[in-house]
Amino acid sequence: MGFMIAPENTPVWVDESRCKACDICVSVCPSGTLVMRPDPTSTLGAMVEVIRPEDCIGCNDCELSCPDFAIYVAQKSEYKFAKLTDESKARAEAIKANNYREPGV
Repeated sequence: MGFMIAPENTPVWVDESRCKACDICVSVCPSGTLVMRPDPTSTLGAMVEVIRPEDCIGCNDCELSCPDFAIYVAQKSEYKFAKLTDESKARAEAIKANNYREPGV
């Protein structure tokens, strides 16, 4: 199996057909790029969503922690990733405190 080719201008993406909504990827994301959104058709009633792709830092924590190989991060040679900011760190903490859902939604 070769490298997964990123959709154009996309830092991180999810294969929803493989995702079981365990929320591990959201729990390890340091930049608040991922959240769980309600999805009644999913096994656990939620699905991971990329809400802030422009804040992805390309750390690969989500991809490496996914037990189902359902989330992918572009190669650093294919995408210019963001730097981790105080705002994105605060958003990540707020998401974790809100049961991995986007705060205020």
